[in-house]
Amino acid sequence: MRFDRASAVARPDVRRGPLARLRDAGVELVYSLGWALVRKLPRPIAFGLLQLLADLAWMCRVRGVLQLQRNLRRVRPEASDEELWSLTRAGMRSYFRYWCEMFRLPDMTREEIDRKVVTHNEEIFWAAVESGRGIVAALPHMGNWDFAGAWATSRGIPMTAVAERLRPERLFDRFVAHRAALGIEVLPVTGGPDPMTALTERLAAGRVIGLVADRDLSARGVDVTFLGEPTRMPAGPAALAVRTGATLLPVTMWYDGPSMHIRFHEPLERTGGQRQAIRELTQRLADVFAQAILEHPEDWHMLQPLWLADLRPSHRASIERQQQRRRATG
Repeated sequence: MRFDRASAVARPDVRRGPLARLRDAGVELVYSLGWALVRKLPRPIAFGLLQLLADLAWMCRVRGVLQLQRNLRRVRPEASDEELWSLTRAGMRSYFRYWCEMFRLPDMTREEIDRKVVTHNEEIFWAAVESGRGIVAALPHMGNWDFAGAWATSRGIPMTAVAERLRPERLFDRFVAHRAALGIEVLPVTGGPDPMTALTERLAAGRVIGLVADRDLSARGVDVTFLGEPTRMPAGPAALAVRTGATLLPVTMWYDGPSMHIRFHEPLERTGGQRQAIRELTQRLADVFAQAILEHPEDWHMLQPLWLADLRPSHRASIERQQQRRRATG
C-alpha cells in the first residue's frame, strides 16, 4: 500500500476493464479524502484517527496484517502467539503513523522537522557528502523514509529516488508532486528510459540517491540470507556504487515516542570483482538491515511476502526459470 511513482502526465489505459477502472477511482477517492482530512485536522486528532484505523485493520486480520505477523515471526521466533500478535499491532500503528506523517510533511517547517528527528553518526553522512563521490543511501522499509529525505533536503542536500509506475496514475502523479514539494526528485523505474543512466549522472554530480532496498523477489534480485532464511534483495544499490565509485551508505530509521531516529551506518566498501562485489555488498546490506530490524521490529513495515518460503510454488518456479534464462543469455 505504498505509492511511489507515476508518469508526469496521466494517460488512460484503454486495455483496463470497467471494474479495474472503478477500483482505481475508489482507491484514488479514499486516498484523496484521507490526504485532505489528515492535513487539515489538528495533529493529535489526525494521529489518533490513523491509530484507530490501524487497530481496526489489526482486529480485522486483513491480508497485510497476517503477512506482517508471519514476517515478524522470523524476527521474534521465541515470542509467544500473544506476544507476536501484540507486536503486530504495534507494527500496524507504526505503519499508519508513517502515512499520517507522510501526508503532513509538506506543511512542516525545517524547525518542526529538526525537533522530531534525532540522528546517530551524522558525521558519517557529512563526510560522505564532502567526498563528492555521490551517495547511494540504501534503506529498509523502516520508520519514515520520506521524513529522512525531507531532513536531508532541508539542509540543502539534493535527493533523488526511484519507484515503479503504479496505478491509479492520477493519484500516483500526486505522490510524485508531493515528494517534489519536499525537494525529492523521483525517477521512474518502469514506463520510461532506463533509470541507470540518469542515476549515474546524478551520482557524478554528487547527489544522494535514496533506494528502499530490502525486497526484490524477481529474477533480477540478489540471493541473500536474511534473518536466517533465503530471499532476494535488489542489486541496484550495490551495482550503482560499484559501477560509479559512489559511497554505499546503509541508513536505518525507527520511532521513539514523538521522535524519528535516523542512523547512518559505516559505508560498505567494495571487495573483489564487479559481480562478486555486488553479491557481497548486497548480503552485507541485508545484515545491517537485519540487525536494525531485530532492535526495532515494530517499525519494520513489511506487509508483503519477503522470504522465498512464503511464495507460492508456481511463483518460485517462475523466478527460477527467469534466472535460468538470464544465465543462458549472459
